[in-house]
Amino acid sequence: MIIPIRCFSCGKPVGHLFEEYRERVEKGESKKKALDAVGLERYCCRGVFLGHVELIDLAGEFKKC
Repeated sequence: MIIPIRCFSCGKPVGHLFEEYRERVEKGESKKKALDAVGLERYCCRGVFLGHVELIDLAGEFKKC
């Protein structure tokens, strides 16, 4: 739902890189080039970004009042 602050496997901080990655992908840059540009080289860190699905808006609909 929310991008993790650290990589699950190696513990490298990755949360601060997500905004730049998302902006590059929205501008039309390939995901591989965007991951290279933000400095993610390890496959575990790249997997955190590639496997991320934004569900916060969907989960917000079910908030108890």
